Amino acid sequence: MKYFLIAGEASGDLHASSLMKGLKQHDPHADFRFMGGDLMRSVSEGMVVHYSATSYMLLDVLFHLGKIFRTMRMVKEEIRKWEPDVVIPVDFPGFNLRISKFATSLGFRVYYYISPKVWAWKQKRVKLLKKYTTRLFVILPFEVEYFHRFGMEVEYEGNPLVDGVDEFRMGFEGAEHWKRAHGMDERPIVALLAGSRRKEIESMLPPMVQVAREHPGYLFVVAGAPSIEPSLYARYLKGTGVEIVYRETYALLGSADAALVTSGTATLETALFEVPQAVLYRTWPLAYHIAKRLIKINFVSLVNLIYRRELVVEILQKELFRRATGELSRILGDEGYRRGMKEGYRAIRAELGEVGVADRISRRVVELLDIDKK
Repeated sequence: MKYFLIAGEASGDLHASSLMKGLKQHDPHADFRFMGGDLMRSVSEGMVVHYSATSYMLLDVLFHLGKIFRTMRMVKEEIRKWEPDVVIPVDFPGFNLRISKFATSLGFRVYYYISPKVWAWKQKRVKLLKKYTTRLFVILPFEVEYFHRFGMEVEYEGNPLVDGVDEFRMGFEGAEHWKRAHGMDERPIVALLAGSRRKEIESMLPPMVQVAREHPGYLFVVAGAPSIEPSLYARYLKGTGVEIVYRETYALLGSADAALVTSGTATLETALFEVPQAVLYRTWPLAYHIAKRLIKINFVSLVNLIYRRELVVEILQKELFRRATGELSRILGDEGYRRGMKEGYRAIRAELGEVGVADRISRRVVELLDIDKK
């Protein structure tokens, strides 16, 4: 069968690539076209456009609307010409809900993978999901009950991050080996996950580097986003002693004693590695005040949302350096605090399903397509 996938950022690229691998196993004739990233391209040669063409945040989107709409037209035209058996949007709702509407209007099935965070804001999008998707696949446990309240049946097979982390850990040779391979010294590591988009990095990396200066007994290492040019990182890291690695986020987390993490999927990945963390986030003041009025949840990190109460401290918008310095000192120095956070992480892990999530989801996609085509 023919699968058209649309991922608009690094996390979507990761999840979509795992789904594609599973689809190839359960459908020997699987053929792919996609908008996505390097991980998806490693599975198939069917890339139409790289997600970097649309990867912008909040108000920054306004300055790049022309480029975004050109990309959207390109994706729509490819769907029209290629006539896939199913269109699979992956998260990225501002773009993908429009694609879903377009694909539905032409009679194509739409299996939306990784629901937009409508439980946080823009709840009106639930109606769009209900109208323009054939099936909705969710990856967070609390989403099942949420969508049931709107009369929607959803597919939940667990969270695919479980697979990625488990697979990595099975082949990882250990922190000491990894540090030696990179010529790192013996200091314990603090991982800096500053985000995957340019604006996130420009906003979050400077205060993280400031925090590093206050903890000379630790080696701070940035997880570099593969879609970002090294010169951007060099602007903030040159002469600081903070190191950077690319395409090795899991090895970094597997070697870290603590982490400072920009809110997003990385907070949950950090939890699955049982690395004590503080969650940071900052954006333009106007964008923050708008979002604060619209957002309907008490937390911004997936860790706290799944745990349903504060497990990790969220440091938002103001005084990031001062507050993050204090919280990191507590994380590094208070063994009871670290132990409690790790216990909470294990409770979260228990809610995310057994290993084999991507396999179960891809098998279900193929089953449903067979049913829908009859």
